Amino acid sequence: MVSERALLVTVDFGPGRRGVSRGAAQAREVAAGAGRAATPRNSDEGQDSQREEFRELVTSAGATVAAEVEQRRPKADPATLVGSGKVEELAGTAASAQADVAIFDHDLSPTQLRNLEDALPCRVIDRTQLILDIFARHARTREGQLQVELAQLEYTLPRLTGRGKAMSQLGGGIGTRGPGETQLETDRRRIQRRVQQLRGELEAVRRIRAQQRQRRESVPVPAVALVGYTNAGKSTLFNALTEMRGQTKATPVLESARMFATLDPKLSAIQLPSRRKVLLSDTVGFIRDLPHTLVTSFRATLEEVRKAEVLVHVRDASSATRDEQKAEVEKVLDELEVLGKPRIEVLNKADLLPEEERAALSADAGLVAVSAKDRIGLEALLERIDAELVQDPILEQRLRVPQSEGDALAALEAGAVIHDRVYQGNLVSMTVAAPASLLGRYRRFREKG
Repeated sequence: MVSERALLVTVDFGPGRRGVSRGAAQAREVAAGAGRAATPRNSDEGQDSQREEFRELVTSAGATVAAEVEQRRPKADPATLVGSGKVEELAGTAASAQADVAIFDHDLSPTQLRNLEDALPCRVIDRTQLILDIFARHARTREGQLQVELAQLEYTLPRLTGRGKAMSQLGGGIGTRGPGETQLETDRRRIQRRVQQLRGELEAVRRIRAQQRQRRESVPVPAVALVGYTNAGKSTLFNALTEMRGQTKATPVLESARMFATLDPKLSAIQLPSRRKVLLSDTVGFIRDLPHTLVTSFRATLEEVRKAEVLVHVRDASSATRDEQKAEVEKVLDELEVLGKPRIEVLNKADLLPEEERAALSADAGLVAVSAKDRIGLEALLERIDAELVQDPILEQRLRVPQSEGDALAALEAGAVIHDRVYQGNLVSMTVAAPASLLGRYRRFREKG
């Protein structure tokens, strides 16, 4: 399958930089499949990083970058976003680059989208459409597909174009009488019906998830959710932790450099250093300007984040904009009303940092530096998770267990840390540190006094 050739359009709103005027915005031809150097750390590193992220989004959608146009202007043009002069330049660049689609790193209003499609010799899509397309490519489960379809339809509904409101409905008064219901109105009614149907199906999914969660919660196993910016390495970390501490052989989740490789949540039981079990979940990555429709549509999936006792915020230590990415993740967490939950900051890909920077991170008590790929720092992370958990706390007790109670001894061996053990006749006297739920099952063996 031949990939589409894309014209990338980025617009920075704000005061212009010296030497870069509106008329001198760059248009760069990019050879198909050409590699790119790493983002430089300079005064414009934030914008450079955002442009690189935009390119990665486009390639994740399966397109080839044919050309790029950049513009800086004080504010958006209400009709075309970029202004009439820039639209003419875009039309020429799209034609010379033989672009199939022009992709804007910005959301376009229905009016802007319509005007640009009329003026350019190719299709036009905006940032939200691009992200929705990537989500549609990566949705594997029925739930994920329903969520993506709902978000796509909610985006499409206000952007239906036709021959005007007077021709799209029956009405009264001069100028409002049309031939009847037009295709535009038919499309709108069909989409609205499908949206209602999808919402009902997703509500049913949410109820099933809630029932499953209630069954899990009847056994006190705390939940820990991995959250973070897209491509921060959450899936690699999830696989590394489950390989180390998984209670059963789990199917690994997809590890990919492509954005939004993980859409459907994955759960696996792991054991902490205290022998306590937790449910670890891998979740969809967040991104700058994540469309609100996605947060709403994926609320059923993101329930795993809302119900988790501890959030592990996985950050890319090698990113030049890791602090900006942290702010974007916290913005979404705030929208989900979970910003107040206990949170562990994990800087992944620490192996890519210079030695001095890596040492400085390791000295910061508020951070855990790891390399999920090289399996470095994972024990320290598990110990931090252990320390943050409040549910089912670890208690230390002295027990005297008859040797004939083989099941009890095996359960304590598997689920507790045994500090000392002394055999006295047919009794085993031991000091153990274990979850309160486990000790509660064997309270009859507690030493008196």
